[in-house]
Amino acid sequence: MGPTRRPACRKPSRSGKRLAGFPLAPGSTIGIVGGGQLGRMLAMAAARLGFDVAVLTPHGDAPASRVAARTIFATHDDPAALAELAGLCDAVTFEFENVPAAALERLAALGAAVAPDAQALAVAQDRLEEKRFLGGAGIATVGYAPIEGPAELAAAFERLGAPLILKTRRGGYDGKGQAWAADPAQGREALAAIGGRGAMAESVCDFARELALIAARGRDGGIAFYPLTESRHEGGILRRTVAPAQASPELGAKAQAIARTLLLALDYVGVIGIEMFEAKGGALLVNEFAPRVHNTGHWTLDGCEVDQFEQHIRAIAGWPLGPTAALAQVEMTNLLGEEADDWRRLAAEPGARVWLYGKGEARALRKMGHVNRLRPL
Repeated sequence: MGPTRRPACRKPSRSGKRLAGFPLAPGSTIGIVGGGQLGRMLAMAAARLGFDVAVLTPHGDAPASRVAARTIFATHDDPAALAELAGLCDAVTFEFENVPAAALERLAALGAAVAPDAQALAVAQDRLEEKRFLGGAGIATVGYAPIEGPAELAAAFERLGAPLILKTRRGGYDGKGQAWAADPAQGREALAAIGGRGAMAESVCDFARELALIAARGRDGGIAFYPLTESRHEGGILRRTVAPAQASPELGAKAQAIARTLLLALDYVGVIGIEMFEAKGGALLVNEFAPRVHNTGHWTLDGCEVDQFEQHIRAIAGWPLGPTAALAQVEMTNLLGEEADDWRRLAAEPGARVWLYGKGEARALRKMGHVNRLRPL
């Protein structure tokens, strides 16, 4: 039996005619491919600005579908569903990287105003292509080498040194799809553990700390930067973000220059998350970027006048970008698995703001929500 779909129709303006052109007026419909927590928070932000949201998701209990005006229940590459979404929406975006880039290309071919576009998604989906793109734009990264099979491991260790991190080129997240190796023999075991082929090796960065920057670019080319944040990971999963990070103006300017270069190289529209290493010598090396709203930007929900989700909706709708200055010092902590069951205590904690994602099963290490703890700057 095929997927069921909630009936959807083309959204008219209040005058009865389909809205077209940018900036989009309130009453327009924004499509989101994907129905997870990021889609949920995007839909909530869009509703505040007067937009309707249509979500495309294969999951009947998707967090985003419960706050959206319409849901199309189908796989992300279903041709009929994509045609329906394109016909319904005035602009279309996506909320996670595992959406097929070909689906965005199809939406664009159907006339949908897709942002960010398929190129940005395709680059971010392949770790090797991402490193090559960053290098081509003049943005520094750690050393890396493609690994198609065990025979290439010895050369990678000789060129990059030891230890190395082996990563799948596609599909890994939150520490999945990667393994450490101290020598070629261990590298063969690590490569087998992550699938055997289609991998890359990365040098290990001797960094002082991990930083992140949320930036946005509008349809008019305007660019906005949020303050630099410090990231603290455990087991490959982001546990805490401290915002704003303690950073010199010079370091902040370096990070913004990197973000500006990347946004222009991608001809990007929307919010982007950029994760960086601050090397002990002060250099910034980009680890990866996410062509979407990002976990390291969740602090903005309570720490900024315009949060990253509203900023993304503003950008793709052709609205002016909003202010990004921090209004408070914020520590964001992800709530994993059963940690979200402690919502009563967290909700009673002074200065804490609890965000729960409406997910059903609280599996171990699954992101169920987050809490922002605020204090004066």
